[in-house]
Amino acid sequence: MRRELLDHSLRVGISFGVTSGIITTLGLLVGLSAGTSSRPAVLGGIFTIAVADSLSDALGIHISEESEGIHAQREVWTATVATFVTKLLTALTFAIPVGLLDLDAAVVVSIVWGASALTALSWDLARHQGLNPRPLVVEHLGVAALVVAVAHLVGLAISALSS
Repeated sequence: MRRELLDHSLRVGISFGVTSGIITTLGLLVGLSAGTSSRPAVLGGIFTIAVADSLSDALGIHISEESEGIHAQREVWTATVATFVTKLLTALTFAIPVGLLDLDAAVVVSIVWGASALTALSWDLARHQGLNPRPLVVEHLGVAALVVAVAHLVGLAISALSS
């Protein structure tokens, strides 16, 4: 039973960290790119969110797991550390195309990378639960697309207001 709870805690941390790393970083990247067209601003945003939001999400998972009242401290800390590490590493992957490519191309590559990773995670999640993966993939990609679209519009609005 304890091994199953540890596996659950690890799965919670990894799935939350990867999902949040993709969605949050894509939203920031797309919004900052549209609002500033500045590679240094986008890179700074990615590095800042990789650290600050990873710590924040890890604490959120920590408190959430504790609030359930069913997990041993080792299980809580497994979810906490898994969330932090996976969120940090996932967010940092988006710095690679931004650092190497023209900013517009980096945004496209980042969206494709994020959608691909989210698809793989969603597919694995559905299979693990014995569900048809297609509806779950469509749902998760739909939410991601909404976040990207809203972030882009917010970036454009900020750019227009600051002009």
